[in-house]
Amino acid sequence: MNLDKTLQRLAIFLLIGTATSAQALEECQLNLSETVLDFGQLSRIARHHQAGQQLIGERRLSLTLNCPQVMDLSLFYRGLAASAERLRFTERGNYRLQVSDAVVDGQATELGLLSAVGQPPADNATVLDWLPGYGIAPVRAGAVVSGKSLALQLSVNAWADAGATLVQDATTWEASGLIDAVGTGRARELTLRARVVPASCIPTLSNGGVVDYGRLSVKELNIDKETVLPTKTLLFSVACDAATPFAVRMQDNRDGSATGGTDETSYGLDLDGTGNKIGRFYVNVDPAEFSADTLATLYRTDSTTSGRAWSSASSRTIPIGANSYLGFTDSVGDSTGPVSIQNLSGSLHIKAIVAPTQALDLRNDVRLNGSGTIEIIYL
Repeated sequence: MNLDKTLQRLAIFLLIGTATSAQALEECQLNLSETVLDFGQLSRIARHHQAGQQLIGERRLSLTLNCPQVMDLSLFYRGLAASAERLRFTERGNYRLQVSDAVVDGQATELGLLSAVGQPPADNATVLDWLPGYGIAPVRAGAVVSGKSLALQLSVNAWADAGATLVQDATTWEASGLIDAVGTGRARELTLRARVVPASCIPTLSNGGVVDYGRLSVKELNIDKETVLPTKTLLFSVACDAATPFAVRMQDNRDGSATGGTDETSYGLDLDGTGNKIGRFYVNVDPAEFSADTLATLYRTDSTTSGRAWSSASSRTIPIGANSYLGFTDSVGDSTGPVSIQNLSGSLHIKAIVAPTQALDLRNDVRLNGSGTIEIIYL
């Protein structure tokens, strides 16, 4: 009977001891001054063909680990590696963690890089790159030290690949990693976030985009053949909030009314009172009359495959099409597509052609009512 009581007391003591140890672990607190690092809206890379990467931002935060008793203060970061030095920030970017200013129980220490839990530090310094797959721990005289509290500074630098920010639709980048205090059972998630939006470009036409031929007399028009009206000119400009590659095309707002068969570069002048086609017009671009930013010379390049392939850039005049993309580059003969441009300006030459008067109903005034919308295509 006495033996049973002794065993009961021992069992109770063991349970109490286990509960106390679990409670100590629960009381450890791992905190980050920020758990979400928002890099905001990414700045755009200036040139479409620029090599390398662009730093998109740096963020700093504080980390503290506090326990009621002396503990192993080692930390491991669980995140997807992009390379031996950096971590993955979506498929088009990466980031680096750097730790510094470590203080254990009120005393400054160096930090060591750990290849695994319980391993000696492979490297130690006051400022240390936190490499993917490695842990960090406070170090004195080359040896890992334990303690009740750890405080340090964490710097996060993020980069984007060249061209990563050239998007057609708004995109949100997000990546997460877990800071794991393995000896305490505590962990905190760290999230990186950034937003990429397409460049905003505003096209402008002189005279509000209106080409006015005034009042034409029937005597000025040919009876049995088309009449080519004098060429008119509009000034055209595109202003973007940042340099970006783009192209233009034009929608026919009088679709189906153009004379002369099917041609994506001809736009209708509308129908007369009895439904006859009045004529057509073209909008011609001469690259020699265009300028952009600090580029010395512009050449035009076009694509009939929605930007998948581009023509060899040249200085030849070309009409704007309804389906083809028309862009500019500063390299003659280049077939890689338009370069990034922030400000573009030049002249558009409008050529209008009226159908033979014998094909029109002239009992009432016939209004040349062509209309088209120039569209910016972000590449």
